[in-house]
Amino acid sequence: MLVLLAACVALAVAAGAQDGPAPGSRFVCTTLPPEAARAGCPLPAMPMQGGALSPEEELRAAVLQLRETVVQQKETLGAQREAIRELTGKLARCEGLAGGKAPGRAVPGKDTMGDLPRDPGHVVEQLSRSLQTLKDRLESLEHQLRGNVSNAVLPSDFREVLQQRLGELERQLLRKVAELEEEKSLLHNETSAHRQKTESALDALLQRVTELERGNSAFKSPDAFKVSLPLRTNYLYGKIKKTLPELYAFTICLWLRSSASPGIGTPFSYAVPGQANEIVLIEWGNNPIELLINDKVAQLPLFVSDGKWHHICVTWTTRDGLWEAFQDGEKLGTGENLAPWHPIKPGGVLILGQEQDTVGGRFDATQAFVGELSQFNIWDRVLRAQEIANIANCSTNMPGNVIPWVDNNVDVFGGASKWPVETCEERLLDL
Repeated sequence: MLVLLAACVALAVAAGAQDGPAPGSRFVCTTLPPEAARAGCPLPAMPMQGGALSPEEELRAAVLQLRETVVQQKETLGAQREAIRELTGKLARCEGLAGGKAPGRAVPGKDTMGDLPRDPGHVVEQLSRSLQTLKDRLESLEHQLRGNVSNAVLPSDFREVLQQRLGELERQLLRKVAELEEEKSLLHNETSAHRQKTESALDALLQRVTELERGNSAFKSPDAFKVSLPLRTNYLYGKIKKTLPELYAFTICLWLRSSASPGIGTPFSYAVPGQANEIVLIEWGNNPIELLINDKVAQLPLFVSDGKWHHICVTWTTRDGLWEAFQDGEKLGTGENLAPWHPIKPGGVLILGQEQDTVGGRFDATQAFVGELSQFNIWDRVLRAQEIANIANCSTNMPGNVIPWVDNNVDVFGGASKWPVETCEERLLDL
């Protein structure tokens, strides 16, 4: 219908342009055959379906063609509005001529275009409906195109690339999961080890607190402690933090208790670079107690392996190498030529309970002291016999002027421990 109307409008406009209406002229309305309409208004060529184009491309082409058709129809309507108004006037005049005839009679060979609507407003309304129909078809085709594109089968190459990418992402995810599991395992192991270490430290601390509570909880004074060395090993020992200056004479006194056999071991040793046996007191095997100075030996007439507390003092001077030995305040022996004219070298290491083969180390378990030590003091002179007796019978408390026996000057290692010591009077009762 739309095509026939457009052809009729075009022919009418052309006739009006050629002849031009004259006043009082008559119009003849003649129906155009379909062949004339097709010849005068050719339709645009449609692309062949089923060719080499894909379904998506065919749909796009159809949409574009429909859009172009709509634009052309809009342009035609805008350009021919004036022609429509003129056509409307002509139709009215034709209808007026036809209305002057008798009812039911018609002019021979003439037609009043009964195939067109009588109302011009109806024509415009029908054209609007046609345009809306074209618009709806266009939107439907666009939706169909989008649906076909989204549901279309992907090319095989693109499918393979997508599968490879998905496989790679899956492998990366698995590797990351494995790494996280490994980190979780390591963290668990480290946490367990840290927990065990913390528990061990807490157990040791609790044991120490228990020991201190059992031993009157604290030392009554800085020197009221003893060092316990219960086992014959090469790793239990005490160490004096201070070192010795150069000495030309000394007095070394200490309290000790031991019942080890054979021999109580090494109550103390002093080693310097180049001489591991600078000063050593040792009872090894079935030998008597010996005093070594610069690796020279003097045997002392002391007997202390009965498991009781004993007070021991040894003195020495570089003049003629003169030495003295005291037990429980009584001088039991003296001698000379023990490393005469040899000054004691400074800067060495003083160890309790072990004999040093190198400075501060390489201990021998067979020479280790087993028992308890306390009140280890060193002076840089030879004490008089009465001074030593007063110290031994508890009438005088005289700390060493070179090495005093104080808690913060003694460290213990390898399981050696510090305990509150019995009072001097209690030690005397043990003699």
